[in-house]
Amino acid sequence: MLEIGKKAPQFTLPDKNGNMVSLSDFIGKKVVLYFYSKDNTSGCTRQACAFALKNREIENKNAVVIGVSKDSVNSHLNFAAKYNLPFVLLSDTELSAIKAYGVRQEKKLYGKVSMGVVRTTFLIDEQGNVQAIMPKVKPDTNADEILKLLNG
Repeated sequence: MLEIGKKAPQFTLPDKNGNMVSLSDFIGKKVVLYFYSKDNTSGCTRQACAFALKNREIENKNAVVIGVSKDSVNSHLNFAAKYNLPFVLLSDTELSAIKAYGVRQEKKLYGKVSMGVVRTTFLIDEQGNVQAIMPKVKPDTNADEILKLLNG
């Protein structure tokens, strides 16, 4: 389990263009790292669009938004283009970051139990330490909650 104040797990994953992106690339900036289950699903699309609307405000706080799911690079490319998403989307098909951040958990839907990504957002400080953990966030309010944190 990740702890506030501890180093965030490092990762290197491909973005929507296939370029490799590492968490360490963002030392000196705050990172809004959000994990979601699937491109083009209603909740995940609402969350991504909310972050897109608030992206400039977040950037003005010396922070970047990074979305991570197990979708493919090509899926992310289409998702970002369809909704004009201005931030980084990373493909974690091997589930390495998803597991390192502890967001792959048992989920129940209509009585059926399965393993999946639980919508979770992490705020990582300029030194790469976990500043905040927001489990089971609501797609429509997550971006506003992050802005409140960034505004102190």
